[in-house]
Amino acid sequence: MPKTLVLAEKPSVGKEIARVLGCHRGGPGCLEGGNYVVTWALGHLVTLADPETYDNKYQQWRLEDLPMLPKQMKLVVIKQTGKQFSSVSTLLRRADVGDIVIATDAGREGELVARWILLKAGCNKPIRRLWISSQTDKAIKEGFAKLRPGKEYDNLYRAAQARAEADWLVGLNVTRALTCRHNAQLSAGRVQTPTLALIVAREEEIARFQPKEYFTLRANFPGFNAIYQDKNKQARFFDRAQAEELLKSVQGKPATVAEVKKEYKQQAPPAAYDLTELQRDANKKYGLSAKQTLAAMQSLYEYHKLVTYPRTDSRYIPDDVAPSLPERLRAISIGAYKEVAFGLLRQKVNSRYIVNNAKVTDHHAIIPTEEQANFARLSADESRIYDLVVRRFLAVLSAPHEYDEVKARLQIGPHSFHARGKTVRSPGWKAVYSNALDDEDEDDDSDLRGQSLPTLSQGSRLDPDSIVIVSGKTKPPARYTEATLLTAMENPPDLPKNPGANYLVPPALGTPATRADIIEKLFDTFYVERRGKELVPTSKGKQLVRIVPQELRSAALTANWERQLGEIAQGKVRPEKYIGDIRDYAARLVAEVISSTQPYVHDNITRETCPDCGKQLLDVNGKKGRMYICPDRDCGYRRSVSVVTNARCPECHKKLELRGEGEKRSFYCVCGYRERMSDFEQRRESAGANKRDTERFMQAQKKEERSTLGDLFAALQSQDS
Repeated sequence: MPKTLVLAEKPSVGKEIARVLGCHRGGPGCLEGGNYVVTWALGHLVTLADPETYDNKYQQWRLEDLPMLPKQMKLVVIKQTGKQFSSVSTLLRRADVGDIVIATDAGREGELVARWILLKAGCNKPIRRLWISSQTDKAIKEGFAKLRPGKEYDNLYRAAQARAEADWLVGLNVTRALTCRHNAQLSAGRVQTPTLALIVAREEEIARFQPKEYFTLRANFPGFNAIYQDKNKQARFFDRAQAEELLKSVQGKPATVAEVKKEYKQQAPPAAYDLTELQRDANKKYGLSAKQTLAAMQSLYEYHKLVTYPRTDSRYIPDDVAPSLPERLRAISIGAYKEVAFGLLRQKVNSRYIVNNAKVTDHHAIIPTEEQANFARLSADESRIYDLVVRRFLAVLSAPHEYDEVKARLQIGPHSFHARGKTVRSPGWKAVYSNALDDEDEDDDSDLRGQSLPTLSQGSRLDPDSIVIVSGKTKPPARYTEATLLTAMENPPDLPKNPGANYLVPPALGTPATRADIIEKLFDTFYVERRGKELVPTSKGKQLVRIVPQELRSAALTANWERQLGEIAQGKVRPEKYIGDIRDYAARLVAEVISSTQPYVHDNITRETCPDCGKQLLDVNGKKGRMYICPDRDCGYRRSVSVVTNARCPECHKKLELRGEGEKRSFYCVCGYRERMSDFEQRRESAGANKRDTERFMQAQKKEERSTLGDLFAALQSQDS
């Protein structure tokens, strides 16, 4: 009887599927049972060939050889994972294997992983697709009971391949053109560069901003205050003399309550999480990067099986998932969630705010699975992310937040002062957050913030305790954080405002699955630095945006390409047309780079010379510390100057920075504390740590340095996803 070969994306997922299918007999890169053979990739096993595969001349980076536009893109086996590809390829050719089940991640990139393996191995056997949104035993069993024909996902594969080819054509061509034109380690990409342009544009706005002092008049009454507004609802004066003149006219006079309006309002719960919204909240609340959040989510999904598929852009669930809501509530009825979850179970589950078939794409919103959590097994980041998911799930199933909004207008002479208040009737979904959430509908910079107002009667007279002038300054636009950058990537600010546009796929920069890697790439290439939560472009990043062609900076153009990829996946756009346009686009970009007269100047040159080529080294800030790198791309020399370690300062408990070489290596802290390595080792020994502990720590630091130093030249050739 023929067997079915199941191809998973990772060993951990493959082994879980094998266990559920009863495949326990081990083989080369696989597990086998009576009816199934389960094997796995290691992420991508096959990729697009490097330029030199098409022509030996591309081994040298030269402007005269650009653009590189192969007529037919070739696939090659990735050397590092070649052994596993060989095992998978052998299994695909086995005579007793009758058909294939693709069980890679249920998304665009997962489809590409599997299809490229099948294509490179020359496999033409029938294909079925496992499409599941969680990794629980129940989901796997139900998924195998409802396998779908592989041809249903042909368009998804075509979109994935078009994305990969577009990134190769644009990324490698423009990177080589920039690097050769300016003899500097520069890279650009279809998504990376317009994302960087957003950050640079915001920095330029901040630099141009001129703060202005303004003044408001505030009347302080017992228990509340009111703000002056003119007939046009303006509360601010930019001339202090005008504010002082108004103050004189109302000083010492009583106020009359001219109008009181009380309005009942409801605030619906927020929608369930998609990946981008989850990454935003994790950055706001915990300072986690988009990549850290995605890593924690992948672990919660694959290993702990506590959440559904993370790489989704939907915030709703379909009708057929709704019946599982009570079971999911029972699974989370523990610990801090027990009371709220039981309260929801005691009544009919309210799915009004979470079920919407029309707004579900390839995957539904991120929600908890039917598995109960063992918090002792979760890391700190995993616990935080799981908490966000569970509380949002509880919130979206809860009742609306109900309150009365009270607005009062008080007259002091002919002048109006306004007050606004809020009285909560029922906390509703906000009780899930223990009332710790800030009101999302309140403007932090508003002159009229909500407050608790006493009972006010129209026509009554009040005597102000005081009337004062309050000054402030207009603020520049805030720098991007990862949270706000993710929002800008999802809704690029320079897109034409066309509310009538009927997009099948909304234009955006990247996808929920790829944005974290794009942001990390900006750090890896030293285009952006973190200052606390703020993202600040480096001089290198600013210059790159200046010297790249205008088209490549445009979020609107890149978002349009991304929209077309979505339409390819829906069968609405032909991939050949898309790639043809991209080829023309890449050639045009290369021509612009070559003809450009814009200079590139290294302004972070040190007095240190490169020991390999003699050029002056550049001082750059990596993700985990400072390093010196050679500006010559053919040299590639780099050296760590300082590394931010996990060792803590004994005085202020902040992370210590390790500087120097050999016996001169010392720890430094921002508070001024300094300690030689030898003293550090003695202190650890006296605190109970032995030499083995110290050696383990030092090995970890060396590994961290190697990670920080990474192969920068290889990073130049990396492509946007």
